[in-house]
Amino acid sequence: MKALIVNDDGIDSPGLASLARVAVDAGLDVSVAAPHLEHSGASASLSALQEDGTLSMSRRTFPDLPELEVFSVECSPALISFLAAEGVFGRPPDIVLSGINLGPNTGHAILHSGTVGAALTAASHGARAVALSLNGTAPSLWDTAESVASRAVRWAAVHAPPGQVLNVNIPDISLTELRGLRTAPLAEFGAVQAEIGEMEEDGLETRSVPVTFRSVVIDETRESDAALLHHGWATATMLTMPFEVSGIDLSALTFST
Repeated sequence: MKALIVNDDGIDSPGLASLARVAVDAGLDVSVAAPHLEHSGASASLSALQEDGTLSMSRRTFPDLPELEVFSVECSPALISFLAAEGVFGRPPDIVLSGINLGPNTGHAILHSGTVGAALTAASHGARAVALSLNGTAPSLWDTAESVASRAVRWAAVHAPPGQVLNVNIPDISLTELRGLRTAPLAEFGAVQAEIGEMEEDGLETRSVPVTFRSVVIDETRESDAALLHHGWATATMLTMPFEVSGIDLSALTFST
């Protein structure tokens, strides 16, 4: 099974190499392509850095996986998934593994995640897809992350429906502290929430709006992905790509000429 490893933290993120090791150990035929810089919050944007519409990429190597084909690409993670589906990195992947992200991707805020966006883009082209995130911006317990990721990747390679995304969040705790892996609904919010201040005038033609991000207080009355993650569980949630909504009466909107 052909697998593409991608992320939104960039080619030098430790989570990328960690996920590549997991995929190789699972017996997958692995290629790696990741943004040359961090693209957190890129969602499923298809953006590149070249004004003339061309993409720049360069070959890289992982010291402990020298046999892998690794590309550093100057574009968003979702565009990398799109390119992979078109055969830019060889045979289109059967499964796309996105991560392991530094920081959780929980709740409805996954809409903005470049990690999840890359996986959803792959799913929209008919591939299996897994998005994996670790609950910490400076995580240290990679054994736990790789153990849970291995279980998720091996399950997804056999059981995940093509065209859908398995979203996995992993607590940054030791394996002995890990309570297990549970399915979970999305929390109402994500791990952080934006606070927008008053618009300020910086001059005759310029305005500025202060934007800050703070951690969300977790609603522990509901067993959401965020709440379970907070209490030492790894979580798994199946996602689907955007689709039309049926059952809405649009007759007052439509017309013909």
